[in-house]
Amino acid sequence: MAASPHSPNSTFRRLRGQHSPAEFAALVRRAAKEIGETVSCDARYIGRVESGEIRCPNYAYERVFLHMFPGRALADLGFSPRESVRGRSAQRDPLSVPCPPSSAKESDVLRRAFMAGGSATVAAATLGLTLLGDTRRLPTRAGETEAAAVEDAVRQIRLLDDRHGADALYRRAAEPLRTAYALLDAGATRQSTEDRLHSGAGELAVSVGWLAHDSGRFDDARSHYAEALATARVARDAGLEAHAFSNMAFLARDCGRSREAVRAAQAGGRAARSLGSPRLLSLLALREAGGWAGLADRKACEEALSRAHTEFSRGESDADPEWMSFFGQAELESLEARCWSALGEHARAARHARRAADLQDPHFARNVALYTAELAGDLARAGAPDEAAWAGCRVLDLLTEVQSTRVRSMLSETAAALIPHQRSPRVAAFLSAR
Repeated sequence: MAASPHSPNSTFRRLRGQHSPAEFAALVRRAAKEIGETVSCDARYIGRVESGEIRCPNYAYERVFLHMFPGRALADLGFSPRESVRGRSAQRDPLSVPCPPSSAKESDVLRRAFMAGGSATVAAATLGLTLLGDTRRLPTRAGETEAAAVEDAVRQIRLLDDRHGADALYRRAAEPLRTAYALLDAGATRQSTEDRLHSGAGELAVSVGWLAHDSGRFDDARSHYAEALATARVARDAGLEAHAFSNMAFLARDCGRSREAVRAAQAGGRAARSLGSPRLLSLLALREAGGWAGLADRKACEEALSRAHTEFSRGESDADPEWMSFFGQAELESLEARCWSALGEHARAARHARRAADLQDPHFARNVALYTAELAGDLARAGAPDEAAWAGCRVLDLLTEVQSTRVRSMLSETAAALIPHQRSPRVAAFLSAR
């Protein structure tokens, strides 16, 4: 029987079997890669399907699910017919919103352009020009379709960044951001739509800010994060405010403004306190720990790390924001590694960085490259040049797929640290390969 908005999808739950939601989400992502799809499936998405909140998946997920369960139709997986969920209740979830026929076709064409474009630059261009339409022909008042398009733009940017890094995306991704704020300025047909536009535009500003951040454009990143924070304050959106402060703390740490990193992380923690997400509080505590490490305050750093581990151990929650799908054990290990590295304990940092690289899902190619680059740097400073060179060569292999100024900068620092050891064949091979 197909699921309704008020009844769980027990069929899909049975198909999950003994796998945990997180394990099954990993299987979904693996199946997507087998057929050339890209989906950001996580435990929360699986929970929304099984609760009946997502009555019918979008076209990408449909193809993945039918690939996983050959010979079955959507109805056999517990989903409702696409045409039956075109109403208002379905539109609360843009991942399951079926657009009118012309829009659905355009969305599918867009998705294929992302996958077949051959480069992140082409994909990002398609994102800006198609997904949110022509800025010269914006509607007089924004509706649910426009709000869903803004939300989808955020997801697509994050997916592309996870796979390819930020360098080729940033300039083109600014176009949908301008469109989102133009839609916000035009006003919406109803208050609920305007609330969605505020949240979507703010999340888009954070995402574009991150692309600037990761590609070394720190001033641009600071501007975008400030724009997101202002949007959050106007809309009284605590979740968006916490997200903006989290990224501002991260940027401040990378810019060497450690005290600002501490204050931004603490402000994010205050905003997040009422949201009921231990994982979000854990991430913000890690951001704070990074600031304290930059100030060489070991005691305060360890206290923040302890809070981060305590909150993380409470597990996932329905209140975890969608954007936090990247934050698992691997990211926690990576952020802790950076703290120990800043405190000069490079061997200890290398142990955490190695765990991060080993634990990271290959789907997040950019993060695998980042964690391995961190490992290379820590090993070089810990007196293990051959191991550092091995890790550095692995990053160079990953950089054929990932474009990240930040990762390349980290490799340059590692190379500089390895120059005294260039008589080692492995070190020499790494230095020449760069």
